[in-house]
Amino acid sequence: MFSVIIPTFNNLEYLKLCIQSIKKNSKYEHELIIHINEGIDGTLDYIKKSNFKYTYSVKNEGVCLAFNKAASISTNKYLVLGHDDMYFCPGWDVEFEKELKKLNHNNFFISGTMVQYFNGLIDLDCGNNPQTFDEEKLLKELPLIHFDDFQGTHWQPSLIAKATWEKVNGFSEEFSPGLGSDPDFNMKLWKIGVRIFKGLGKCRVYHFSSISLRKKAWNNGAKTFLLKWGISIKFFKKHYLRSASNYNGPLSDPQKSFEYYFDLFITKFKLIYSLVISSKNEKVNS
Repeated sequence: MFSVIIPTFNNLEYLKLCIQSIKKNSKYEHELIIHINEGIDGTLDYIKKSNFKYTYSVKNEGVCLAFNKAASISTNKYLVLGHDDMYFCPGWDVEFEKELKKLNHNNFFISGTMVQYFNGLIDLDCGNNPQTFDEEKLLKELPLIHFDDFQGTHWQPSLIAKATWEKVNGFSEEFSPGLGSDPDFNMKLWKIGVRIFKGLGKCRVYHFSSISLRKKAWNNGAKTFLLKWGISIKFFKKHYLRSASNYNGPLSDPQKSFEYYFDLFITKFKLIYSLVISSKNEKVNS
């Protein structure tokens, strides 16, 4: 039904749990595509022996290139983007399917809801690694927790039409290895007229809190976004995506209130400061 794309970077035990959850908790059969960065911990051999579809980078090239490479060999109409440190909860694909049936176009970006042992959209401590993961507790207690659909997005897991993905050329690789690439992708969708950015409260993954992201120093995605779009990620999420509010339909252009102009002044000040600093650095390095 969906092409499910999972980048991984020497994270085999998490990846195995992720794949297991997709196989166990999906109603439908999906095309699973793994992008392997390095794979020197046994990941490459495991994926080859398991006959999973995959793309490969000898060195870690980050999530932007990983998503782009894997998406290029996908064969289904819709892509689901995930990460190797996610456990897909029962019914995740059913909820995505229900949402698709309400739409008659591809102008959407739909995401799920992250459950974490701390600081998640839903807080539920079921362990912080595969060894301490309490699957029984998760499957028993999570269905009892209500969470509304929300405006904006929580990035991954996310559902996007492949045609829309191709229209904006996937993820922007100037954000490699990856920080800031999700809001940038959403801004590119906004620029082509997408106004449905919706998080589904019943489509859930248990997330082991960005395990992959801790493995190396990452890029300054906030600065790259600011210089590219002229506004901050925080401003985009607040005034465009209107994140953290309940879903009430397609978004409209930002409301030009006093708060909007005040926040705009702050973000433009940051932009000017960043441009000045960048100019000074260029002179020093030239």
